Amino acid sequence: MPAAPALLNPVAAASPAVGAFDAAAFQAATSATPAQMADLEALRAALAQRNAHMNLVGPTALAEFWLRHAYDSAQLLQLEPEAMRWADLGAGAGFPGVVLAIFLKGRNGAMVHLIESMTKRCRFLEEVVTALALPAVVHNARAEDLDISVDVVAARACAPLVRLFGYAQPYLRRGAVGLFMKGQDVVAELEAAAKSWRFEAELVDSRSHTEGRIIRMRKLKHV
Repeated sequence: MPAAPALLNPVAAASPAVGAFDAAAFQAATSATPAQMADLEALRAALAQRNAHMNLVGPTALAEFWLRHAYDSAQLLQLEPEAMRWADLGAGAGFPGVVLAIFLKGRNGAMVHLIESMTKRCRFLEEVVTALALPAVVHNARAEDLDISVDVVAARACAPLVRLFGYAQPYLRRGAVGLFMKGQDVVAELEAAAKSWRFEAELVDSRSHTEGRIIRMRKLKHV
């Protein structure tokens, strides 16, 4: 039976210092296997190679890959450790979806749907998924146009909540849990969204950034 994906070490610091958080720190914080670390390093190298031409992530953020991208994405597994089917709305450069697929690789029934409307980003995602043999499929489409049932629908830096909720509602209606990664303006975004949406949600502190929050949502209805 394939091993369960590594989960975040519960004693790891909530918001590690950027300069001190390298590949070794990531592995210690997540209990990632050597195979998972190799896949993540391949992802980092692919980003570095393609970023100059495609601007997939900011140069500064790329230098902070292990904390700002890898660890930021992997922490979602702590919130829904039993989830096997995920959808990443606005997958972009592959965060959190590709990182989740790396940790879920080898598990029966695992599948990550990487949903991205920009064709050039989809080409990059396809290359990574193929090269690493990941349990993932890339959809060059708008999230709200797909009919996919998943355990978790996730999004990171995708859109303001008032719009993101519209993209995510069909997935939540089909039984998914929502995990939406936001920054310091999350409360203001929630207040703005509450003018046209009704929802049940909780805020979870991010482990990768002192000002980051993760919205964990189960019910969402347009007013």
